[in-house]
Amino acid sequence: MKKITFEVCVDTIQGAIDAVANGADRLELCDALGIGGTTPSAGIMQRTAKLGVPIYAMIRPRGGDFIFNFEDMDVMLHDIDRCRHYGMSGIVIGMTHENGALDIEKLRRLIDHADGMGVTLHRAFDVTPDTSEALEQAIDLGIERILTSGQQETALEGALKIKTVIDEADGRISIMPCSKINPSNLESLFKIFKTSEIHSSCRTMVGSPYTENAPSMAPGDDFSRHITDPKKVKAIADYLQRIL
Repeated sequence: MKKITFEVCVDTIQGAIDAVANGADRLELCDALGIGGTTPSAGIMQRTAKLGVPIYAMIRPRGGDFIFNFEDMDVMLHDIDRCRHYGMSGIVIGMTHENGALDIEKLRRLIDHADGMGVTLHRAFDVTPDTSEALEQAIDLGIERILTSGQQETALEGALKIKTVIDEADGRISIMPCSKINPSNLESLFKIFKTSEIHSSCRTMVGSPYTENAPSMAPGDDFSRHITDPKKVKAIADYLQRIL
């Protein structure tokens, strides 16, 4: 059996270092994973490029929906140029119309601009009204892989849908399951579908070190944060190695 590629999604330099040190094969590099990920900074791209694994950078100028106007497009085109400058292996993109269908025209423009770099379609796929149509569109666009939770909150909840998409793809494009994939549910997931790559953020919440004089900087912000958990990364990497 061919090794399953393990992609870890990170939004800090320490998270990137810990992920690679503990068995990640590839990184998806973002900022602000708490809102689903946005475009990472130039500094973190420059630093992670030295880690020796392929890195795909998120191209998303804001949180919220995946409906972007032409001003947003201009920002994203420049961000793709920055990704190329810092040696990113690829980009992670997704755009839809208001009805959730993929915005093929804008996606094609970004893909053409990223010529020579790999392309992942992110979970914009999971808001599409017709995943069979979106799958064929992604294949026609030359996209390498689709990131999906099977249109559910977690991969486990969406596992049967993920299997359906994998079967429909029939090897023409990689389908990469994601969302709350962890060491405890991998065996259950692999009983339902077979895949060549998986995606996880492997995150753990850590509390704030501040004990006083720490006024909130935003609603609900108590200075706690998520980190990439090296133990979770290693546990998944070890499991994937064992099932070879």
